[in-house]
Amino acid sequence: MSSTLSYPGPDTITRVVLANGITILVRENHTTPVVVLEGMLDVGAVDDPSGKTGLSSFTTAMLSRGSARYTYAHFNETIESVGASLYFSSESDAANVGITCLSEDFATLVDVMADALRNPTVPRPLFDIVRGQKLVRLQEREQDTSAMAALRFYETVYGGHVLGLPVSGYVESVRAITRDDVAAFHARHYGPQGAIFAVSGDIAPQAAVDLLANALGGWQATPPARNLPALPPLTQPTRLHVPMAGKVQSDILLGVQAVARNHADFYAVRVANTILGVFGMMGRLGEVVREQQGLAYYAYSSLDAGRDSGVWLAGAGVNPADMERAVESMLAEIDNIAQAPVTAEELADAQAYLTGVLPLTLETNDGLAATLLSMEWNALGLDFLARYPAIINAVTVDDVQRVAHTYLRPEALAIVTAGSKA
Repeated sequence: MSSTLSYPGPDTITRVVLANGITILVRENHTTPVVVLEGMLDVGAVDDPSGKTGLSSFTTAMLSRGSARYTYAHFNETIESVGASLYFSSESDAANVGITCLSEDFATLVDVMADALRNPTVPRPLFDIVRGQKLVRLQEREQDTSAMAALRFYETVYGGHVLGLPVSGYVESVRAITRDDVAAFHARHYGPQGAIFAVSGDIAPQAAVDLLANALGGWQATPPARNLPALPPLTQPTRLHVPMAGKVQSDILLGVQAVARNHADFYAVRVANTILGVFGMMGRLGEVVREQQGLAYYAYSSLDAGRDSGVWLAGAGVNPADMERAVESMLAEIDNIAQAPVTAEELADAQAYLTGVLPLTLETNDGLAATLLSMEWNALGLDFLARYPAIINAVTVDDVQRVAHTYLRPEALAIVTAGSKA
């Protein structure tokens, strides 16, 4: 894929919108006899009711535990007997589904997936088992410095907004969830409107569309409109430490509310973030904090941008004795990129990296299906892949400094550490 002309685009991607609101994208690829489906439904953790944080995640966990035509045993036997995989998961604003199978088994897997999405039975014995498993994982989270830093960081940077609550919930909220809660959540929030299914692999586009239309085209449900409250902006730096005695590592997360995926500044922020903490050995943060100063086992930055919001963050794992010095060093690098222009060489390296990884992503059915799904979910257009290199290469040194100065404001920073204090 050395030329943008070879990228999948309007001429090679089939896009169909069913009458009930489901969008289907298909890109055929006959190099191997495999088909991959990646899907998203417009229901997620932001729809959890008060006091039941984790309900969306609980619901997706139960989708594979039994449906009208597939008991749990039948579900597993059907999938495992053909060496396929079918998963369901939840995130902040979406429920995810994925299939990987031989092309000859795709019709069977679509049938299982559709019945699970439309007609879960929430068997009581399996509900109790799943809740027990979730509680164990949540208790394990309380002993993990990285997980606790992330938990408290998102709560802090989003100011208690629902977008900052953990998808998996809390011990207390998961204990409060009942089988009736799961059944009611599914009945209220699951439906076809806004759902997207992207397919890549050894199947003719019309055959894939027909299979999905036959399995899901008759699904009729209208979830309530989602009205999220406005995000409360951070107006002063916020520092929080999560004490965890006896830990040999402390974890640091610091960052700011930044841009949503469709914001005009997204690509400039992405380039800036690549320079700050991604490219090479984790960018400037990795080079200075880890390599030069030896203050961290790892140091990086990341842009977490969704449809409704975004967070620009930096993280590090450190010896507890080096925690405060590492925080100061990370803040210094953030200040540097906000106050002084990056070099032309840094910009060129970041642009080459961001455009160079795209063809590699599209070499696999998994990568292509996930890319098509993201394009549709974020309303980027079928010609996005052809436009993407020019978008990245149009970012200038001035753009990088402008967005870093705009968003990496000291007064908007949330700083969370977790672990032992030296």
